[in-house]
Amino acid sequence: QVQLQESGPGLVKPSQTLSLTCTVSGGSITTNGYGWTWIRQPPGKGLEWMGAIVYSGNTGYSPSLKSRTTISRDTNKNQFTLQLSSVTPEDTAVYYCARVTSSYYDYWGKGTQVTVSS
Repeated sequence: QVQLQESGPGLVKPSQTLSLTCTVSGGSITTNGYGWTWIRQPPGKGLEWMGAIVYSGNTGYSPSLKSRTTISRDTNKNQFTLQLSSVTPEDTAVYYCARVTSSYYDYWGKGTQVTVSS
């Protein structure tokens, strides 16, 4: 059973960089065929795909967030991380990490609330 757990600060000040880590257990982030994604949901809005890092280490980002987003990984710790720079209150959301196969998201973390406020 694959499990994902998000961790990081729940409060970030405007203009700072938001950093979150997703720790994966029950499966390796380097297993062929899987991608590891970050998705967020602002209050009262739908889910927004932010980006992903695949088993090979290649990354892809949402065009609207690409200039501010970096996704990286630590294969020794079986973790992948999200960094979102120059945050504003509009970046307040529940942030999720999830595993994606070729066609669907099969495992999700529980999500972590991040509030951007001074």
